[in-house]
Amino acid sequence: MKIQYLIFFGLFFTVYGSINLYIGVRGWEAFSRLWPQGCGVIYWAVFIALALSFIAGRLAENYLPGSLAGLLTGIGSYWLAAMNYLFFTLVLIDIVRLLHRKLNFIPASVMQRPELTGLAVVLLVTGIIIFGAWNARHPRLVHYDITIPKSAGSLSELHIVAVSDIHLGKIIHNGRLLPLVQQVSNLNPDLILLPGDTVEESVTTFTEQNMSDSLRMLEAKYGTFAIFGNHEYVGGQAEDIYRHLQEAGITVLRDEYQKIAGSFYLVGRDYQYGERFGEAGSQELSQVMVGLDRLLPVIMLDHQPSNLVEGQKQGVDLQISGHTHLGQLFPLNIFTGLLFETDWGHLRKGDFQLIVTCGFGTWGPPIRVGNVPEIVDIDIHFTGPPGQGAGDVEPVMRTMGRLW
Repeated sequence: MKIQYLIFFGLFFTVYGSINLYIGVRGWEAFSRLWPQGCGVIYWAVFIALALSFIAGRLAENYLPGSLAGLLTGIGSYWLAAMNYLFFTLVLIDIVRLLHRKLNFIPASVMQRPELTGLAVVLLVTGIIIFGAWNARHPRLVHYDITIPKSAGSLSELHIVAVSDIHLGKIIHNGRLLPLVQQVSNLNPDLILLPGDTVEESVTTFTEQNMSDSLRMLEAKYGTFAIFGNHEYVGGQAEDIYRHLQEAGITVLRDEYQKIAGSFYLVGRDYQYGERFGEAGSQELSQVMVGLDRLLPVIMLDHQPSNLVEGQKQGVDLQISGHTHLGQLFPLNIFTGLLFETDWGHLRKGDFQLIVTCGFGTWGPPIRVGNVPEIVDIDIHFTGPPGQGAGDVEPVMRTMGRLW
């Protein structure tokens, strides 16, 4: 395991360092004529400090005053987003330059003024960051109408509101949580679901800002249920997070299920890779569902939309997942699209259905580009006797306007 971590961090720092070196060199080539003679040391000192600020802030959280470590992490978070767009923009420019060597189509005046190209890049990336920061703070409501072809006792319909990947912490603080709680409650759901990464690594900010009191304001007929994602485990405080969420009136399901209103089952998976953080990891779904009556509708929360075959085999009717953020920063959605069969939206495979939300909050950069944070509103219609197939009923999905 230690060797795996060494390999992972070795690759990470190699890639991260190479990308930053590439950006730094291109920046110096563009702006070096604007710096006074002999000031290259200052440029590189500032650039290196910027590139290392996120890593330094995270490593120093236990050693520096919270405000200073938070400042470093905040600066570094924005740099991570800027680094992403600087890298892709500069690669595109270098491709154009290579084509120019063959085709000679760029005016000589442009080639002789690299600082103008550099300024254009900086302005473009700054504009993307400003838009992404605004976008990340203005969620929308995404609505699904789906059918589960089973009888649910006396229930013919169920109204669910799901909010994944909130990442409560220093970035998604109580000032962001309170409007979210109000909006969710205003939807008057029968059931509220939190499919993982509700808390960002540590309970420190959670407790300092009394977020339990805010979460306790969530109102739903059948209650609020949550599962753990990877971020509840990353900081090594999973048990503290579990306790605080339970105290906030949220039922946390960790490889267990509950029968609700005598009409349907809610299954909550524990994070499947918990062993990477010193935990036991998740059980086989067949073990989790022992004793469950599959003639009733089965709704499952699983943070990652992976290993879908398991849910299909065990008779899950609807799985709700998050985790992907839909890449959070375009074009990283290309990678989430390759990693997961569905990284956002609705998927149906026979009687099995999956809804993947891109989530409400952010990790790292408080920025979203190429996707919109969301609250998911689901109306489920229970139809027909147990065992009836899904038929040709198509789910209806629509996105509503910005919530705030």
